[in-house]
Amino acid sequence: MSLEDLERRISAMEAELAVVRQEAAAARALAAGADRDVAEYRAELRGHTRVLSALRETQLDHYAEHKADAAEIKAGVAQIVRLLEGLGGTQES
Repeated sequence: MSLEDLERRISAMEAELAVVRQEAAAARALAAGADRDVAEYRAELRGHTRVLSALRETQLDHYAEHKADAAEIKAGVAQIVRLLEGLGGTQES
């Protein structure tokens, strides 16, 4: 192998190394951007999870309130029915 061949090969390798370094820098920049995007997505997902948990708690509270109201209404209707039945027995035909 001649000295000229060796110099050409070294020059080619140096040029290729410069391209590899640029590609590596670009890959690191993309990875950093992806990492930021994932962090933002996770933060947003945590926020959504908190909102859904709060909504669930509110719905459970409302269900319990409505269940209690329904029980009172049922008891009230039963009392009205008893009173009406009592009136029906005292009417004269």
